Amino acid sequence: MKILELREDEFEEKVLNNKNKVLIDFYADWCGPCRMLSPIIEQVADEVTGYDFFKVNVDNCPNIAREYKVMSIPTLITFSEGVEKNKTLGFHSLEEVKEFLEK
Repeated sequence: MKILELREDEFEEKVLNNKNKVLIDFYADWCGPCRMLSPIIEQVADEVTGYDFFKVNVDNCPNIAREYKVMSIPTLITFSEGVEKNKTLGFHSLEEVKEFLEK
């Protein structure tokens, strides 16, 4: 599954007004751990139902990163009905990401 990269002007519509659960992968192109996590998130998106998956490039969307206090990357944040539910920092294995989504 291709994960949509959000722009700042799409965030409200795609995340805050979304009735589904959402996982956002905050990343940057220059971040090694982010590049390692990306295929894992794509695999999770193929295997897990009930979530919409998005990426936010912190260099292109600094206001969103600041609003959600993303101080290091990669950061994963889940939302439910537009409300932030959980956050985790750093690289995670496939199993760890799946466990994170179950919280």
